[in-house]
Amino acid sequence: MKLGIAVTDPHDWTADALLEAAVDRDFETYLIDLRHTEVVIEKDVVISCQGLTLPILDVLVVRDVGAGPMEGVSFRFDVLRQLEMQGTLILNSPEAIRNAANKYHTTYLLAKAGIPVPATFSVQDRDKAIETINDLRDAIVKPVFGYKGKGIIRVREGKMVEPDGKISQIPWEKQITQMIDSWGMLYIQEFIENQGRDIRAFVVNGKVLGSIYRSAQKGHWINNLSQGGTSSPCSLTPSQEEICAKAAEAVGTVFAGVDLIEGPDGTMVLEVNGTPSGAGIYSSCGVNVAGHILDYIHLRE
Repeated sequence: MKLGIAVTDPHDWTADALLEAAVDRDFETYLIDLRHTEVVIEKDVVISCQGLTLPILDVLVVRDVGAGPMEGVSFRFDVLRQLEMQGTLILNSPEAIRNAANKYHTTYLLAKAGIPVPATFSVQDRDKAIETINDLRDAIVKPVFGYKGKGIIRVREGKMVEPDGKISQIPWEKQITQMIDSWGMLYIQEFIENQGRDIRAFVVNGKVLGSIYRSAQKGHWINNLSQGGTSSPCSLTPSQEEICAKAAEAVGTVFAGVDLIEGPDGTMVLEVNGTPSGAGIYSSCGVNVAGHILDYIHLRE
């Protein structure tokens, strides 16, 4: 079986783990960077990347497609869809990755599946955005296509709160205006009071393999590890495991990082990551998810 691993960072832990697991299982394995994909359409269609004709792959596991301008990212997703149409198994599927990358659409899919999520408001009008934030009293505004906790602001009781908990001197209404002018819409959620931590669970084929707490620095409110948070092992309750499995299914992922928050009204799902890193689960729990992903591929043979 010919297996491709799509990755842009040559030092990515998860890609290395997938490669090692694939070699152990005698896959013929290729590391590819989709940013180098080329397509020639004449009498036939030829899709290639770094000298490899991509339709020869039986499976392509997507660690990441690469950031950049919208045209380039859209082109790479089109290529993934076309490979899928030609019979290559893509994990996660292009549709699932798109679903997970779009926070607004993820929240919609979760809510329609009956999965608890924070109160969420998506608006395109500045005045409506300001009204909504004032009504919530403690609100989070996120970029719909953001990652690693970047670009998030919090407005509490009419004041913008910095990630370290300090009150910003920047008028939050000005910030909101800039954001809606740049993005064309705003994705607003109620801030869920918590213990200064959230949960990342790794799901493969409907089963939670491991979970970690991501705890913010003292006084901070953003828990992401890339923003200075720390990880520690976490044991989920059966109901939390069920929520994670349902969340991954609702978004369409075979493997996913599901982010939970424990608030006064119980556990809610914040996000689903369709191209998750397995490094945090491995370092905190000793669980190598790569082998489980490869085992799922064997089941599909």
